[in-house]
Amino acid sequence: MPIGCRNPPAPCEYVRVDLYIGQPEPEPAATATAKVIAFANQKGGVAKTTTTLNLAAAFVEAGHRALCVDMDPQGNLTMSQGIDPDTLESSMYDVLVHKVPIRDVIRKREMDVACASIDLAGAEIAMSTMIGRERSLQKALEPILGDYEFICIDTPPSLGLLTINALTAAHKVIVPVQCEYLSMRGLIQLQNTLAMIRENLNPGVEIEGILPTLVDARTVHAKEAIEILEENFGDRVFASRIRKTIRFAEAPVKGMSVLKYEPDGNAARAYRELAQEVLAGGTT
Repeated sequence: MPIGCRNPPAPCEYVRVDLYIGQPEPEPAATATAKVIAFANQKGGVAKTTTTLNLAAAFVEAGHRALCVDMDPQGNLTMSQGIDPDTLESSMYDVLVHKVPIRDVIRKREMDVACASIDLAGAEIAMSTMIGRERSLQKALEPILGDYEFICIDTPPSLGLLTINALTAAHKVIVPVQCEYLSMRGLIQLQNTLAMIRENLNPGVEIEGILPTLVDARTVHAKEAIEILEENFGDRVFASRIRKTIRFAEAPVKGMSVLKYEPDGNAARAYRELAQEVLAGGTT
């Protein structure tokens, strides 16, 4: 009886049982993977959280899927989207320490936000005895890399374990630098840390660009600081400039980005320009 016949002698179709024997499985379709960007500078007050949030908002405005990951125990990015950290049942602390799926701590706002709470301040101690503790965030992000085009990680103003986790998970690093001497010294220390990260944990991580922030174009000091940045780092300095404005203080109070708070303002335009630089593949 021919293989595949069910009710002979009625006509039947033959099944080619030998067709796939010994043949390799077809390759699965390629899955889009998010570009993971860490925003880091060990000096505080350089508009790091502001840049993380507003660049992500500019990506979303341009039609891209973006997630912000708040890795700062202060939770400023979380609060800047109108989320009260004290009301959260779980946060990035639980993701890093208790291996809670990161989807459980994501809230949908202007962009998706993986929220932080003050509990995150204890994460470094809780993680200190964990094997592979530097890769906790990297592993947590793996299941959602196909969900987004950009994952933007806000880091604390230090080079501790939380920041090391962010740099280990990142493909690129954007460094917001206030145009003053002390902030630029922090950039040199960050470069040293990145060299160690590349050697031991994440060989591919590179600086996407250095972003001059809180620029007061009226001062000679700011102009000189930008000149020094450009002399030392060349085309790695973004062409975009983030100028000082009270809008950066006002927008978080309303729980929104400056792009939503004042869409036609200079601050919103600056972050749209920065998004275009990043989308174009780097600095100009």
